[in-house]
Amino acid sequence: MSLYLEPCYFMDANTTAVRELAARAAGDSSDPVTRAVSMYYAIRDGWRYDPWNVAEEPEGYKASAIALRDHGHCLDKALLLGACARAQGIGARLHFANVRNHIGTAALEKKLGTDLLVFHGYVELHLEGRWVAATPAFNRELCERLNVDPLEFDGRHDSIFQQYDRAGGAFMQYVHDYGVFHTLPYDMMRAEWARHYPAVSERGWPQRG
Repeated sequence: MSLYLEPCYFMDANTTAVRELAARAAGDSSDPVTRAVSMYYAIRDGWRYDPWNVAEEPEGYKASAIALRDHGHCLDKALLLGACARAQGIGARLHFANVRNHIGTAALEKKLGTDLLVFHGYVELHLEGRWVAATPAFNRELCERLNVDPLEFDGRHDSIFQQYDRAGGAFMQYVHDYGVFHTLPYDMMRAEWARHYPAVSERGWPQRG
């Protein structure tokens, strides 16, 4: 368990930026579940989901750097929540999967050449003796615009992407599971992006417009 509590390069929980954010977001409760839930909502809605601004260098994925921004994609927000959890003494690990997106990112999909979102990331928190999944990627404002219920998190039940929108249409589908990691496997992520997104390998992550 110590591996999931210690700071690492990407989840640099010992930095001032992360420790201060975690303290503000967690609140004053002595209950780890309550603190974890508070941090989840602070990061889910405090960082606007943005799939376009994807860092090209490892430094951009450090939680201390993400903490200073007001936006992030799924990996950013998972790393930030995981680092904040570790700063609060709550075990955190990362889980990665490929998901098929059915709504909301048509422009990005066109540039990527696929509707498959490769290496989507979420976080698992160790609470009350078990691992619980939390996905803070989509902020409430974006969910309302997409007509999808925002993902809630109570610290006791897994919170992963919605399968359906409010009209019953398909929204997100998990198609491949990479498993769990104590930190971001940066080289593996970049290799998978290169394999699935040839354009990214040649020209970098596509830009909006």
